[in-house]
Parts: sequence; structure tokens; C-alpha cells
Amino acid sequence: MSTKEQRERIELLQGTLDLLILRTLLLGPAHGHAIAKAIEFRSDEVLQVEQGSLYPALHRLIKRGWISVEDGTSENNRRAKFYQLTRKGRRQLILETSKWDKFAGAISRILRPAKQGGES
Repeated sequence: MSTKEQRERIELLQGTLDLLILRTLLLGPAHGHAIAKAIEFRSDEVLQVEQGSLYPALHRLIKRGWISVEDGTSENNRRAKFYQLTRKGRRQLILETSKWDKFAGAISRILRPAKQGGES
């Protein structure tokens, strides 16, 4: 990846990362590396999740009861922790998605206001 591409990647806000993790786990249990790669892939490589952000977020979500964790074996036969969305996490995902939609709409209205009167 070029330096320009690295600069163009978007840093994630804490709450946004939590939402993306919850959404990714809606697809099924996954280990940390797979969660990070899924977010990168589904964002067309725009979003990059660093380990220093991912694992604190996963611990935060466990503490809140939104995800659970179990030991398992990864696809390359290594020990790994697999994270899974809980019922409480599913409810939270719905709530957080609604809040995100409202937030994104508000930002969009500011960045691209509808033409009013003589505005151009």
C-alpha cells in the first residue's frame, strides 16, 4: 500500500468501531484478525482496524455483555478466541445503527445542504 493510500484511510471513532464489530459479528462468530479483515474488505480497504484499537474494543464489548468469547482453533490451526454477538448485542446493534443513521444524516445535511431560495 502506498503512503497516499495510507493517508486516505479513515481512522475510526471508538463508537463507530464498536458498531462495525457488532455488525460484523451478526454474520457469525469470528476471531479478532477475521473481524479486522472483514471490516477492511467490506469497506473496500478504506477502513483499517489496528490491533491496538480492535482488542480494547472487543474487551469493552464483552464487559458490556454485547459479545461473548470462546476459545477455539482458527482456519490455520492456531489457538484463537472467537467472539460472538449476544442477544443483548443484537438489540444494541439495532439501537446503534439507528443512532448512526441519524448522525450520518445530520452530517450529510450540513455538508450538502439542499438549495434554498437563492442559495447555490
